Amino acid sequence: MTTTLTPHLFFPGNAAEALEFYRSVLGGDLEVNLYGVDFATQMGDAGHADKVMHGRLTATGGFTISASDNRPGETADPFKNDVILGLAGSAGDQGLRDQWKLLIDGGTVDIALEQQMWGDEYGECRDRFGVRWSVSLSG
Repeated sequence: MTTTLTPHLFFPGNAAEALEFYRSVLGGDLEVNLYGVDFATQMGDAGHADKVMHGRLTATGGFTISASDNRPGETADPFKNDVILGLAGSAGDQGLRDQWKLLIDGGTVDIALEQQMWGDEYGECRDRFGVRWSVSLSG
């Protein structure tokens, strides 16, 4: 049996925008279920009707990211248990370099994508939604 690990991110009301952004960076297929559209009978909170109950991006590279908006009545900080999403490839991977540029647009660079002491190119950033990413390009 194969097991997969799928990171699931929570957002304070902008999960749909974040998922669309990740699709523009990573490519792939996006499925989004809204509280008031797809689950109206079970989760009828009118203030949450246009929020994402569950979204899943199956990226072109074969991995998956899931996301939701905070649940009705939930005000927890979506990034209090901070994680970093890592992308890795070879030094010649221009697609990964292009993804880095898209991720840092409107975000912040914590570690510039450049050659590190261990020989690989590596960088870390927070995208415009506050999600941490790392990119590693092996020599």
